[in-house]
Amino acid sequence: MLKIPVILLLFLFLYSCSPATQQPFSQRVKTYLIAQFDTLQNNTEKDLLRLATTGPADSIKLSFHNCRNAYKQLEWFTEYYAPTASRELNGPPLPEIEIEETKVFPPSGFQVMEEYLYPQWEEENRSELLREIRSFQSTLKRTRVILEETEFTEAHVIDACKQEIFRIIILGISGFDTPLSQTGIPEASVSLKAVKQILSFIGDNKTLAKLFAQADKYLNQHTDFNNFDRMAFITGFANPLTLEMMAWQKELKIKPLPASLALNTQASTLFNANAFNTNYFAGNLEAQATPAKVALGKTLFFAPVVSGGSRSCASCHKPELAFTDGLPRSAALTAGKFVQRNAPTLLYAGLQNAQFYDMRSPTLENQAMDVMANKDELHTPVDTIATQLNQNSKTVQAFKKAFPNMETEIKPRYVMMAIASYIRSLTPFNSRFDKYMRGDRIQLQAQEIKGFNLFMGKAKCGTCHFMPLFNGTAGPSFVNTEAEVLGVPENREAKILRIDPDQGRYFHNPIDELKYSFKTPTLRNIAQTAPYMHNGSYKTLAEVINFYNEGGGRGLGLPVENQTLPADKLNLEESEIKAIIAFLDTLTDED
Repeated sequence: MLKIPVILLLFLFLYSCSPATQQPFSQRVKTYLIAQFDTLQNNTEKDLLRLATTGPADSIKLSFHNCRNAYKQLEWFTEYYAPTASRELNGPPLPEIEIEETKVFPPSGFQVMEEYLYPQWEEENRSELLREIRSFQSTLKRTRVILEETEFTEAHVIDACKQEIFRIIILGISGFDTPLSQTGIPEASVSLKAVKQILSFIGDNKTLAKLFAQADKYLNQHTDFNNFDRMAFITGFANPLTLEMMAWQKELKIKPLPASLALNTQASTLFNANAFNTNYFAGNLEAQATPAKVALGKTLFFAPVVSGGSRSCASCHKPELAFTDGLPRSAALTAGKFVQRNAPTLLYAGLQNAQFYDMRSPTLENQAMDVMANKDELHTPVDTIATQLNQNSKTVQAFKKAFPNMETEIKPRYVMMAIASYIRSLTPFNSRFDKYMRGDRIQLQAQEIKGFNLFMGKAKCGTCHFMPLFNGTAGPSFVNTEAEVLGVPENREAKILRIDPDQGRYFHNPIDELKYSFKTPTLRNIAQTAPYMHNGSYKTLAEVINFYNEGGGRGLGLPVENQTLPADKLNLEESEIKAIIAFLDTLTDED
């Protein structure tokens, strides 16, 4: 037998443990993820599928949660690198509607399975559950192919891990993807452990490791969904984690990714003043805002020239009312008449992917053109406005300054882009809530913090009004703006309630699921924008919250079969409603 000297054995051991012999970073990440995929696939096939075939309810539920915990270790990858597959694996239990193709795709994944298991198991659902599990397996196999073809860089992985923490803040602890089982808090712990493991492949960071341990301890010590202190978790653990991650990235000299998406890749928390890239929502390079475009757009916004001299955009969007008009429905050009809907705030309107309550316009430019041409609003086509503006040499020079590549005369598209640029600039992020989340702890009182925790928890407001925009643009990718069917009454004070006849999105897109569907607006500055809902039927915030507390239209007895708002009562107490209103008041921007 060949004897190897001890000194040589020691050298070989040290060499094998040196960084030079380790797998490349991308391969280490991939190896880890493949192992997690193996676990999830094995749990699904050998446990969940088997039990769903013949097993008892308690065993099926336990296996279901084991599988979902296994998925949560992969979520940072699927959400960032395979978002379409991620929706199929764990998307909301609502149909996905392709407007352009006029097609409706049924929901799939864990949240659909959850509806078969909770609030109680029904034996008649066994076949549907089995079908859903097999569909899940198929999607999982396709997602694994994406993994095998993915190359990981340190910058992308850090960004993906940061977005997973943002996702926990926005969706995880709000119960967005665990609406019935309410296991979002312990699942957040699983997700954080996975992020910690992935970041360890980049290197050691004792501060980060300590923060992860503290966050995990807090989550495991406070598992009750309704009583979980979300504000304490976000400010005490989640925000410090992403702050340290960004500081570490800078220390390691890992170049940040370009800010080409909705969320600024260099934002250290969700609540940074510059967290959002407003130009992402512009759609094209020419439409992106500049100081000159914003200044020009502001002038046009307040100028009656956009309506031939009788009114301006500010007639229905008054700055002192958070760019609304205080009316149930805005006044039409004809005296004594009104338009179809309530005037929504323009603050933060640029941070969404569709405009108008019925979402018929994809951009602010399209919205401006629509309003200008509408006979009940400004009643002056944009080409007419451009012709009038060309008659003033100073105005032409202002346009040339704003649009250096402009031809010799003002074209209609420049008018629309200028006004849109001004509206996109209306994103102050300067409320007491914002200041508190950035570290100024004197800004919020105990009652307001209680209201925030209710908003994001028991009251379920945060599952439709996504933080930090508090509108229907879902984070952390912010690529989709959602709508809801609420079943709003035509007149809430009527003895016999009837649903408002306005069919919302259905009017332009006759798909049954869209009947009475309206865009989810922002709640920022909500204290200044009464009356509420698309028809202005609710005068106070207390009335609105009571409507939700009763379960929306269906909860009030209206026949709204396609209502997306859960019809179950929230069981909010009067003191809790007051606390939520107190929190909503903190979303008012300050000068």
